[in-house]
Amino acid sequence: MIDQLGTLGWLFLVVSFGAIVPIVPTGAAVSGAAALTFHEHPLMIVFVVAAGAAGAYLGDLVMYAMCRAGGEQLARRLRWLRDEERLSAVKERLNRSQVPVLLMSRLIPGGRVPVLLAAAFLGMSWRTFVIANLPACALWSTVYAGIGVAGGSIFPEPWEGVVAAVILILVVNQAVNWWNKRREAVEEPSGTPESA
Repeated sequence: MIDQLGTLGWLFLVVSFGAIVPIVPTGAAVSGAAALTFHEHPLMIVFVVAAGAAGAYLGDLVMYAMCRAGGEQLARRLRWLRDEERLSAVKERLNRSQVPVLLMSRLIPGGRVPVLLAAAFLGMSWRTFVIANLPACALWSTVYAGIGVAGGSIFPEPWEGVVAAVILILVVNQAVNWWNKRREAVEEPSGTPESA
């Protein structure tokens, strides 16, 4: 039991850190922990989901506070702000529907940081962010734990399920990034003004 609590503590720390430093594969950490837990203690998956969601929530709060306090200068210095047009589009969507945009931003690879920046720059209230981000983090952790459980149930050895879950997350993330870059490349020529 103490081993499982230690694992959950590490998962919480890794996900919290990864929510602040977006290069850490937090989804893969939750999926791997769920795949491992599925083989050893299936009922502990609920705690894996809770630890992942709590870590994501704490990390998001810290990141949102940094965005609110540091503003665009901090975002540019840390290279979080890369695409002004994308940020403008996210701001428009946030103005229309805050909660659904926060929910979806957690599930789309690379979608969370622009939404947090847009929310901070728009001055979304802390109360709204704190309430809306709870279900977003819970849904995110549940989805990634589900991927881990699927990997863990397919393979007989725990390590095989962990490897399969991590590879699946990385493949999905790369596919979404490739799709976004391809879409932007197609849109870019049509957005440039024609020369006379």
